[in-house]
Amino acid sequence: MATTKSNELKPAKGSIKKRTRLGRGNASGHGGESGRGHKGQKSRSGYSSKPGFEGGQMPLYKRIPKNRGFKNHLFKTTYRAVNLGDIQKHFSDKEVVEINDYYDKNLASKGELIKILGDGEFNKKCTIQAHKASKSAQDKIAKSGAKLELA
Repeated sequence: MATTKSNELKPAKGSIKKRTRLGRGNASGHGGESGRGHKGQKSRSGYSSKPGFEGGQMPLYKRIPKNRGFKNHLFKTTYRAVNLGDIQKHFSDKEVVEINDYYDKNLASKGELIKILGDGEFNKKCTIQAHKASKSAQDKIAKSGAKLELA
């Protein structure tokens, strides 16, 4: 396989375009007013409109209703739901299922709080660690002879 030298590198064909030079005579197609039209504020040098200005129309950021009141989403505690069926499938018998094991088996992302839900079959005799568990999950864990440790 041939290797290219750094002094032989070139951009892909057609990827580089020449800059449009304005005000270089009428034959260039961009002479005279240089693409700015006739007269007016926008034709002058130094013109710049404010961000969000819509020509006197009420701007979008003012037309949209503003949020009022308290938003709890910043402070609420969210849990990653892990079903007993997933634990049955991913972990072996007589094993201690620790919080980090959920992250290793991709059942939850790092740092997420774990809540065990009672969906699926469960008949392992292992120790399960979690932050929370539903009532149905607690009943199934107790029935199977497993142990639940809430952190």
